[in-house]
Amino acid sequence: MEILDKDLRSIQEVRDLIKQAKEAQAKLAVMTQEQIDAIVKAIADAAYKHRENLAKMANEETGFGRWQDKIVKNVFASKHVYESIKDMKTVGILKDDKVNKVMEVAVPVGVIAGLIPSTNPTSTVIYKALIAIKSGNSIVFSPHPNALKSILETVKIINEAAVQAGCPQGAVSVMTVPTIQGTDQLMKHKDVALILATGGTAMVKAAYSSGTPAIGVGPGNGPAFIEKSANIPLAVKRILDSKTFDNGTICASEQSVVVEACSKEAVVAEFKKQGAYFLSEQEAAQLGKFIMRANGTMNPQIVGRSVEHIAKLANLDIPAGTRVLIAEETRVGHNVPYSREKLAPILAFYTEENWEAACERCIEILNGEGAGHTMIIHSENEEIVRQFALKKPVSRLLVNTPGALGGIGATTALAPALTLGCGAVGGSSTSDNISPLNLLNIRRMAYGVKELEDLMEQPTTQPEANINPGDKEELINMIVARILEKM
Repeated sequence: MEILDKDLRSIQEVRDLIKQAKEAQAKLAVMTQEQIDAIVKAIADAAYKHRENLAKMANEETGFGRWQDKIVKNVFASKHVYESIKDMKTVGILKDDKVNKVMEVAVPVGVIAGLIPSTNPTSTVIYKALIAIKSGNSIVFSPHPNALKSILETVKIINEAAVQAGCPQGAVSVMTVPTIQGTDQLMKHKDVALILATGGTAMVKAAYSSGTPAIGVGPGNGPAFIEKSANIPLAVKRILDSKTFDNGTICASEQSVVVEACSKEAVVAEFKKQGAYFLSEQEAAQLGKFIMRANGTMNPQIVGRSVEHIAKLANLDIPAGTRVLIAEETRVGHNVPYSREKLAPILAFYTEENWEAACERCIEILNGEGAGHTMIIHSENEEIVRQFALKKPVSRLLVNTPGALGGIGATTALAPALTLGCGAVGGSSTSDNISPLNLLNIRRMAYGVKELEDLMEQPTTQPEANINPGDKEELINMIVARILEKM
């Protein structure tokens, strides 16, 4: 009976939050750009101020990642995202084309449901609150139960700052009793206009099947190709920086390394030099049992955990100071754990004869899992980079940069975001790094610039011998009239 009571409480809470959010959004919708921008700045400043405390809370509560890296994520979500959107026009007239007589007007979508994962809880709340309010929408958060305390605290800090800056109460809110039934009610409620879903595959699929428009993110499984012209020490450094950042919890982080046979020896030596440990065949088999569960989903016991924790779990004896565990692999498939997404400091390592074969291997990996998301290439050969850009089934092809930080727009000029669209190939509604512009509808006012007659094709003239005098005179008069009209 207790479970039933909790479900009912959760459902009722969601209904109340949506009602308040709808009323708050109606007030946001009539605010000026200046008023909206003041609220957005207040949210960013408050989140930045509490960046360290929130990072430690998230790490302590979930056990995922490193609190030092979570501080960086909170800085990125507050300061960097704010800098990228602060001057963005999101209220009223966005564009007025006097030549073609088309005007574009920003229209907020309404109430947004924000689904928050346990891997990046505080930073994702900060980011989603900023882009929702910037676009004139209210947002109701559905927190992952394993990160409830840190998410509640983040929303409390954000909401207090927002209200002080003039934001209507209820514009930023969160479920305090998170249940599957409550989240289902949130996603399917008639007054929710859009779902912004970040999390596991099952949750994203539920968002898309809810009947409510959704922007969801599929799994990442980005391979990193080190092409023979690459600066190998720098490429390895970037991959290790990315894969160890917050213990690999960012979905754009590298999951496999692909090299050409001619450079394998140099790449392996560099990885070992910089702290990677290559597993023996037996060790790889031991660890492989812990990467995926029987149902084919990622084992939460390894997600965001340190190398030491993972090694102990798999009963592996590894050198002190090991940064990443690497297993050589030749296969790709649903039942090949190393070829799948691993949100932990674990990498697969593939060797191919040449760059063309490496290209095909990367496509195979992505089509197995992670299509539409992200891939990384390290190369100084612009033509090969271009060939990869033309062929890879991804929304982001990152060049000479860490995958985790490049994908979210921290080390690249992509839009700073913690929700990365995967396009149609990845089952997503967009391939963008999600910004406030993705949370707006555009109303277009268009003046008529042509008449029906302008759309009609002119009759082809017949040979003079076949035109009777009456038709000929009518045709001449019509042509004269059109010439005079143009003059």
